Amino acid sequence: MPRRKQFRKVSQEPVISIFKPAGIPAKELDEISITVDEFEAIRLADFEGLNQRDASDAMHVSQPTFNRILTSARKKIAKTIVRGIVLRIEGGEYVLPCDVRVFECERCETIVEAPLGEPRPRSCPQCGSSILHRRKRPKTDEE
Repeated sequence: MPRRKQFRKVSQEPVISIFKPAGIPAKELDEISITVDEFEAIRLADFEGLNQRDASDAMHVSQPTFNRILTSARKKIAKTIVRGIVLRIEGGEYVLPCDVRVFECERCETIVEAPLGEPRPRSCPQCGSSILHRRKRPKTDEE
């Protein structure tokens, strides 16, 4: 049985969701969509300048998965620029920071996140303990 697809963590949804060439009505143009998680990958790698390891950590995905998301987004964006196509940003499997529940392991203090609507984690991925307490927010570097 294949592994359940993980939700990608996105810091915020895009403010503008449609881009199109100037001077041509959108209804006369073809359209390509990128998902919100593809937009986040572009934002982290190309706008923020993060390397793929740091960006994949920020999105809570593996580095190879981040690379696939980023490659897909870049290909679609290039196509819209070269061919003069409308770019729409919508959909995807992602969670916003407010959509995540945060738990702390009582034994090793590891932070475990679970998207809203997903079951509570059964055990700590670090030590295996089943004693996880809900936290209001993730720990910061100062804590």
